[in-house]
Amino acid sequence: MKTILAAHDGSESAKRAFQFAVELAAAFGARVIVVSVARPAEPPTAVETSALLDAATEHFEKDFAVFREIAGAAGVPLETAVVVGHPADQIVHQAAERQVDMIVMGHRGKSRFQRWLLGSVSKRVLSYAPCTVTVVR
Repeated sequence: MKTILAAHDGSESAKRAFQFAVELAAAFGARVIVVSVARPAEPPTAVETSALLDAATEHFEKDFAVFREIAGAAGVPLETAVVVGHPADQIVHQAAERQVDMIVMGHRGKSRFQRWLLGSVSKRVLSYAPCTVTVVR
């Protein structure tokens, strides 16, 4: 195992998934890529998408800074990315494009709606991922 993708939406479940990914990466000498997905309004325009990406990057950077400290303390190389699109599609796409060996993601999102949405996201990722998927509770 060389590369683990940790999907991050800001939820506690996603933070536990990140911690699991770092522990696994440390054991295998792998690196971790944290991917957060910003969902655009429909239909997206280039200007709106660019502004959304900037806002999402700024929002997730607070968590990413903490993640860098955790990964650094464990000796795990870490990369972070914020992408725009449907969460499940982007997680699967990023996993395929980056040729990751495993996706690690949380089971539930933050709000009831996000929990329902992430539930469907995790099911979709499980169905279409090009690699092993671990869902952390």
